[in-house]
Amino acid sequence: MTGPRIVLVGPMGVGKSTVGELLAARLGTTFRDTDADIVAAEGREISEIFVDDGEPHFRALERAAVARALAGHDGVLALGGGAVLDADTRRLLTGLPVAYLSMEVAEAVRRTGLDAARPLLAVVNPRQQWKRLMEERRHLYTGVARVVVATDGRTPEEVADGVLDALELRKA
Repeated sequence: MTGPRIVLVGPMGVGKSTVGELLAARLGTTFRDTDADIVAAEGREISEIFVDDGEPHFRALERAAVARALAGHDGVLALGGGAVLDADTRRLLTGLPVAYLSMEVAEAVRRTGLDAARPLLAVVNPRQQWKRLMEERRHLYTGVARVVVATDGRTPEEVADGVLDALELRKA
């Protein structure tokens, strides 16, 4: 098989990195996060890129980071929350073992506080903004995913188990 063993998609704060690291450990492989790749390459946080250069510039960096990771990583890969906005990225995900980690707004509030540290939520009403983003993106997440794993009220370990079970990757 070429490409990642598992690709995780979903909204910001859903736990893709935490679950991804658990999955990689359980599968005896490596973990990679495209947001971390961008931060390392740019030498600054994503929020700084948004403020300094704008969302379109960030999305171009993200598109390139995802394409590189999909071509060169064979472990567990987590994509940034907005990566699925790009049609080319969605095409690259076709046929791959993609798991959409979902969560409802109440869980997002509990986990992230929906604070201004996340650039797309630095608005007057972050809860409403999160709901709007999810309305725009949910169909894109489900469209690229082979499986959907709900994370609400579950520990990262339980979510990792759910991904392994759904993708039928659990080791005997």
